[in-house]
Formats: sequence, C-alpha cells, structure tokens
Amino acid sequence: MKAQTTPNLSVEEYLRQEIETDTKYEYHDGKIYSLADETLNHGIISGNVYSDISVELEKNDLNYLPFNSTIKLHIESINSYVYPDCMVVCGEIEKSPSNENAVINPVLIIEVLSKSTASYDRGDKFYFYRQIPTFKEYVLIEQDKHVVDVHLKGDSSDFWKITRYEGLDTIVELESIGVELSMERLYRRTEIDLV
Repeated sequence: MKAQTTPNLSVEEYLRQEIETDTKYEYHDGKIYSLADETLNHGIISGNVYSDISVELEKNDLNYLPFNSTIKLHIESINSYVYPDCMVVCGEIEKSPSNENAVINPVLIIEVLSKSTASYDRGDKFYFYRQIPTFKEYVLIEQDKHVVDVHLKGDSSDFWKITRYEGLDTIVELESIGVELSMERLYRRTEIDLV
C-alpha cells in the first residue's frame, strides 16, 4: 500500500476522488493509500470465502449479511475508510453518517494476506478494526499456503484468542457467525506450491 502524494483530503474530497478516478483507496484521517494489486490466488480465495459464507448463512437462515471487497467500511472513531476482502454484519446494516455506501457495524472481518500487506493486516489494520464496537472476529487467510489464523475477541476488549488452522482437511470455525468453513473449499482452484 502506497500513500498518494496529495495534501490532506477531507472525507468529501476523498469520496469525490474515488468517483472521479473510478479507483478504490483507503483513507486514514486525510491521507489516501492505493490498494495493493491482487494476485489470482488472492482473488480466488476472496471469492471462495465470500460465496461459502453466503451459502452457509442462507442455509442456516441466520440474520447476517456478508459483503465482499466492493463495499467500504468506515471506522468512525479514527476517521478511516477501508475495503476488507470480506465482512459480515449482524442484523440491520448501520451506514456511515458521512457516506451512505459505507457500513460501520461488522462483527466479522476477513483479509486474504498479500506479501506487500501482510504485516499491515496483522498489525495496524487489526488495531484499526479493534476500534469498531461490534467487531468480534478477525480472519487472516494465507494465499500461498493452506493456513488460516482466526482472532476471536474474548471477554475483555484487550484479549483475543488466536487459533491457527492448517491443511486442506481442516474445518475453520467462525464463532461470531456460527459458521464452519472447509479449508479445501476455501482454497479450491488455487495454485499453491506445496514444497
């Protein structure tokens, strides 16, 4: 992710720039950042996780709504806008007061890791997400090996339990939405070198 060499932008200027350039950017309190280019594996895994969650939620008739990376997330307390690879809202969608096309209340956020953004996704971005009051679970999916890390919020907002899932024969449990996902399905049609 690279910062654009522009002066600090207001939220309105940021939103207008996205529309005018037809380009998605992350926005962090005046600064905009271009999103990393996706690899084929990244795109396949993102699509797989979104479709599998959608199917499971519909099958179980649960009151959750999944979103893919086309929908913006507004983190109000730190004045940031980001595009998670997938997120799930419980119950009613709460829209950002400053942008009706951005949501503010996910319980689950999923990121597919890229080499260029993995440390950001594990560090600063996780910190940003933890500022969201409704946020309960964070899933990080490796795109070059069959590994998924699930961070689940404990009783205290400072305590997060981490569970690592490895191997295609494993089932990933997403406690915040009551769904289990097959690793084999998450990674279907990807090309991962098993050396």
